[in-house]
This record gives sequence, C-alpha cells and structure tokens, in this order.
Amino acid sequence: MDHFAPSKPEVSGRATLRDVAAHAGVSKSTVSLVLRGSSLVADKTRAQVQSSIREIGYVYNRGAATLRSASTQTVGLIIPQIDNPFFGEFTVGVDETLDRAGFSAFLANTSETEARQDRFLNRMREHGVDGILVCPSAGSRPELVRRIRSWRMPCVQALRHVLAKQTDYVAPDYRLGSQLATEHLILLGHKRIAFIGGAFEMSVTRERRGGFKSVMRRHGLDENIVYSCSSNFRGGAVAVHEAFATKNGPTAAVCYNDIVAMGVTAGLRDMGIRPGHDIAITGFDDIAEASVWSPALTTIAVNPRRIGMEAATLLMRRIADPKGKTERVTLPPRLVIRESCGSPGNGGAAKGV
Repeated sequence: MDHFAPSKPEVSGRATLRDVAAHAGVSKSTVSLVLRGSSLVADKTRAQVQSSIREIGYVYNRGAATLRSASTQTVGLIIPQIDNPFFGEFTVGVDETLDRAGFSAFLANTSETEARQDRFLNRMREHGVDGILVCPSAGSRPELVRRIRSWRMPCVQALRHVLAKQTDYVAPDYRLGSQLATEHLILLGHKRIAFIGGAFEMSVTRERRGGFKSVMRRHGLDENIVYSCSSNFRGGAVAVHEAFATKNGPTAAVCYNDIVAMGVTAGLRDMGIRPGHDIAITGFDDIAEASVWSPALTTIAVNPRRIGMEAATLLMRRIADPKGKTERVTLPPRLVIRESCGSPGNGGAAKGV
C-alpha cells in the first residue's frame, strides 16, 4: 500500500492569518507572535511559520495591525552627531536591543540644530512612534521635554539632558570620569593642567568640566586653565596654538573627548611638541580609534554601545508602563592608561571606580 503525507491546506485568494496558522499547524496567536518578532516562540516553530508564510504568499498588513493594537512597534531615535564614532556605537546598541524586542527605530541626525530636532520630533509624532529616545542637540531648552510630555509619549534622554528629573535618563558618570583623568595626571606630577573642548554649554560639558575643576581645587591647583573649542578634530588642533603657545603653559590636558584629544596631539606635532613626551594628553569616551592612535590615547572608557542598550531597554520599560517611576541610569567610567599621558610601560591598563 502506498503511503502519502497529509497535504497542506490549499489557499485561494488573498492569504490570511488563519490560512498561515492552518498551513503551519499552529494557532493564530502563535503566528501573530512570530509576525511581531516575539522571543516567546521556539526557533523550530518560528521557522515552520515563516516557511508557511513564504509558501502561501502571506503579506503582513502592518497598518491594520497597528490600528488593532494602537502600537506601531517603532520608536524615534534622535542623535546630534551621526559622523561621530561614539554616536555610531551608541546607535548600534540601541538598534540591537530594539530588534530583539521586535521594534524598529526611525533615526534622525540633528547636526546640533534645534530647528532640525523640532522637525524630526513632529514628524515622528505624525508617524505614531511608540516612544522617543533623544540625545538633545546643543542649545536645547526645557520646552523640549515639556512638549514631549504634553503628547503623553514615553521619552528617554540619553547622554545629555534637559529637565532630567522629569524624564528617564541614561548616561555615564561624566563628572567621575573627568575626576579620574585629572587625578591620574596629578599623580604623574603635573600641576598646570588644561581642560580643552566643549564649546556648547550642555549638561555633558558642565559635568566633564566640573569634574576637572573639582579635582584641581581639591589639590590647590589652578582650575581656570580652560579652553573652549568645537568638540571635533579641528577644534582640538586649533585650540593647541592658544593653550601651549607660551613657555609657562600647561604641561598636560584633559580633553573633552577622544576626537578633541586626537586634534590636540596633531596640533602639538605641528608645533614641534611631542604628545606623550613633552605634553601629557587624556581623552574621554574610548572610541575604537583611541587605542590605535599615535600616541595611543589615555582615556575614559564609557562603553557607548552598552549605554545605547540600557537606554533602549529603559524606553521599552517605559512604553510598557507609561506611569512608572522616573528612572536615572548612571554607568561607571574606567580610566584606560596608554601612551599619550606619558605613563611608562602601562600597556593600556584600566582602572575601575
């Protein structure tokens, strides 16, 4: 006797969710979970459902699903400097976390411009995103947070803040990071230390500069050797000529970030000064390029990818529980010692907090 495998149900016309469930031999709710990217479905079952979707040509009507669930499974992600490697790593962390939760992000780059930030916020609201993850642009005012709150839209601020007590916020401990870098330079014997970078008056600038000043005061040293400049390579390279032009200038510098520190080292070389030998330099962020720069940068590691993951996770919690208690997540920094500060034989050692 011949044996035949049971045939799959035939589908006529436009395939429906019920058709997929019958074809795959599972419930409609299981198919729905697969379509939403839920982690509750076993891998074997997920593959079975996806195979049935392909075989019968089912097309997920996301618009109809949104109307039924009042959720778009999307969030708005607003960053200020897409060309800065730090924000690239931060975005990767956000994207990985959202993807695991079945969400997607609308990414917008403000280029540190409030007008662009306002336009993107309004556009994201029009598209019905379920929440906003924002790193406020330079010059942002408290109205930014108040407006989003008036929309009753879940919002998490990351890396920078305005009205931090009124929204969830995720960032490293900037103040402590600058304190670690400054204390290390003093331990190496430096007494005239400059702070370079941070042209915009933002929360992150105040906290990094504040950490530097607090340590200098505690040691009875001059806390006012501060040179503001654009927080990019060119800003650091230009600031060098003002900071180190005199014989009695600083012997070391705490830089606002790694990009500024790289610019400072390049500017010093142009002046015939050897960074890491004649002048000690520290950065902040520990971007990937910091360890391969010449000289390799002593810096403060804050793990931007993890910050992105924490921020996205917090936003998911807030979307699930809009009335939950406001949270502030502060991640610990680490001092990573390399060649640019002149410490001998350190090999990139890291000091915790």
